[in-house]
Amino acid sequence: MTYLTTEDVHDYIRGVCFKTGPPGKVGAETEWLVSDTARPTEPVTIERLAALLEAGGPPPGGSRVTFEPGGQLELSSPALPGPAQAHRALAADLDHIGKALADVGLCLGETALDPVRPPVRQLRAPRYDAMERFFAGRRHPSGHTMMCGTASLQVCLDTGADADDGRERWELAHRLGPVLVAAFANSAVWRGRPTGWKSTRWAIWAATDATRTRPVLDPHGPRDPATAWTRYALDATVMAVPDHDGGPWVCDPGMTLAEWIAGAGPRRPAPADLEIHLSTLFPPVRPRGWWELRMIDAVPVRWWPVPMALAAALADDPRARAVAAEASERLCRGHAPDPRLWLSSAQRGLEDPAVAACARACFDAAVEALPRMGAAHLAVLVDAYADRYVRRGLSPADLRPDDPRRRAPAAAARTDTGADRHSEPSGGAR
Repeated sequence: MTYLTTEDVHDYIRGVCFKTGPPGKVGAETEWLVSDTARPTEPVTIERLAALLEAGGPPPGGSRVTFEPGGQLELSSPALPGPAQAHRALAADLDHIGKALADVGLCLGETALDPVRPPVRQLRAPRYDAMERFFAGRRHPSGHTMMCGTASLQVCLDTGADADDGRERWELAHRLGPVLVAAFANSAVWRGRPTGWKSTRWAIWAATDATRTRPVLDPHGPRDPATAWTRYALDATVMAVPDHDGGPWVCDPGMTLAEWIAGAGPRRPAPADLEIHLSTLFPPVRPRGWWELRMIDAVPVRWWPVPMALAAALADDPRARAVAAEASERLCRGHAPDPRLWLSSAQRGLEDPAVAACARACFDAAVEALPRMGAAHLAVLVDAYADRYVRRGLSPADLRPDDPRRRAPAAAARTDTGADRHSEPSGGAR
């Protein structure tokens, strides 16, 4: 039997999580709360959705369809070179699914946090059983809501051409994180009432378990990405010890991964346990052989391509990346944002003048870059979003969920839908 060692953790993280190569692929995982227009306060069951989607056939663009624990619908697109191809593939898939839903009176949600319905867990699996028990036992009441009542838009970008390029992209992704939280904040209402936060979804995730949700990169930690992620993984609490023979999992054994490797726990960890442990860590930038940007709220359907196009332009176009690097360095005054900036952005959105200035610079740079990337149609959409929200210091959270300005005409929504994801779909990432 081969047991996991600390050296194994570091080797796996450096060789797999931080795999480098020519950048350029873009991805998106779009999560959606689904509701019934005739019964908006009642949950829509996974069984109903699964039967409906199976009857409609596979998505034409190749996206993988999965479900989150509360019944949220997730489309994880295939990896494609550049934002234009990514947009076309996921646009076709969202149109395909959107029509099937509309035919039976269902619709995709317009917010990142269910504003009315209480969170109800539907998906049953040992992983989710353990996760729910872990959060309950640790007295993290937000954990249940995080699992069952939130939706995000996750953008996936390549690690980088080499180690130096990867470190620069890693730091840029973290510095831009609070800006993306603020610019796309879309969860200001919960349980039928305003919360006082622009992104309540982010606040819920941040309150769940700091050992697995705080940013990996911070102003005082190691700058080497693999070292930082290794330390993060070793210091994180173990959510559960799986039984690889199909038996019940041991939930919350009360140890970190480092302590488990050192001899704590009901058994010694195996290499397969590392992959499971890493999948239970949810930092805003998660390395999986690519960067998974997890800080973005799900936005109204019309606007979902904007975060994907913006992030791709700022990472992959040299001129836009230089603008974003300079603007974000001014905002963060270093290689990583102050941890307080993340929460401030979630609470205040673009009310902070410094965050708003960085966001405007980044959106303007992306609008210029996207035509150079063969995505002029996405430049138009990003510019329209900036006009409606960013240049006015607003995000979708600043409009009420029932405000008709949040919604696009049906034809426009179909035209503007589209996204992408990275190399392997990661359905069930929670």
